[in-house]
Amino acid sequence: MNGFWKQVAFAFRCFFSILFHGEIPNDIAQKMVKAASPVRQAPAVAVPSLSRMKEGERPAAESFDRAVQMLALLQRDGRLIDFLTEDISAYPDAQLGAAVRTIHEVCRKTLDHYVKLEPILNSEEDQPVTVQAGFDPTAIKLIGNVRGEPPVRGVLRHKGWRVKEVNLPPLSQGVSRMVVAPAEVEL
Repeated sequence: MNGFWKQVAFAFRCFFSILFHGEIPNDIAQKMVKAASPVRQAPAVAVPSLSRMKEGERPAAESFDRAVQMLALLQRDGRLIDFLTEDISAYPDAQLGAAVRTIHEVCRKTLDHYVKLEPILNSEEDQPVTVQAGFDPTAIKLIGNVRGEPPVRGVLRHKGWRVKEVNLPPLSQGVSRMVVAPAEVEL
């Protein structure tokens, strides 16, 4: 099992990857999913990740701008990037706990303000669920001892999230949209 902070980093990477590209990064999926037997599923629609895209297939510049904008909002309001890029190994757990509470609260408010999320499955976690035939494998991932054909019964380990609505402010014109946070120089 990965350490808590590695899981936090994975969660943020997964969130932004799903939000802007519709998929979980392959390296995280491989680390987090135990080896499973192959399952015959409905073929998934391939959504190319940025690392697999060819130069001519790049998405519109605005999609990059929007990803940077969301990072900038989380940095501006909650100093999220400062926190994630800092080496926290030297700090005592009590000090980290206090910092995480503040960052969590502010980033959660920012996320709630600009992105409306909804669970993919509305059942309670750790309760039995049935996955019907024809399910969307990009929305529901079968893990563990996967055998047989759907419908299959299992235990819900995570509800999943999908974006219901995005309400980002208009992008500024004529300025660098790749700046997440400006450098600050005190005079």
